[in-house]
Amino acid sequence: MNANDPFARLPEAASFTVSSSNVTAGAAWPLQQHASGLPGGKDISPQLSWGGAPSETKSYAVTVYDPDAPTGSGFWHWAVVDIPATTTELPEGAGDDVGSCLPDGAYQLPNDARAARFIGAAPPAGHGPHRYFVVVHALDVASIGVPADATPAVLGFTMSGHTLGRAVLIATAETSA
Repeated sequence: MNANDPFARLPEAASFTVSSSNVTAGAAWPLQQHASGLPGGKDISPQLSWGGAPSETKSYAVTVYDPDAPTGSGFWHWAVVDIPATTTELPEGAGDDVGSCLPDGAYQLPNDARAARFIGAAPPAGHGPHRYFVVVHALDVASIGVPADATPAVLGFTMSGHTLGRAVLIATAETSA
């Protein structure tokens, strides 16, 4: 694991809380949140709940990012945008192929595997532990305005001037050699 912090060079934002009924901050991802290509992996997005966002919040985005992937640019596992400000929870499995449990108006962007869904953890065997930043971004616009085929990197760039706050939960995963 390295010290790469994906938010270190971004403008400061208020902090609020995010929790999960099946992912514990600082602990390993449960197997169901691993990629389906790994034993026990099911590509199921975690349940998330959040609170304490800035009162000016008009929408949320949720991202899952692995800065430790051996790519030079990390790996985006999930990005959901235009979550209404009245929403404070996503159920487990909301990141399926059709986003069946996402609130009205919200949609998923293609991850780095180019699938508009959640893809689970799959660090290369023997590469050591990877961190997975599960982040709820509180935004000052009702719609972030990125097209449905935008990359999560484009989303991050677009959000940089609209982020009021961030709630961050970091989980880990490692694949034995």
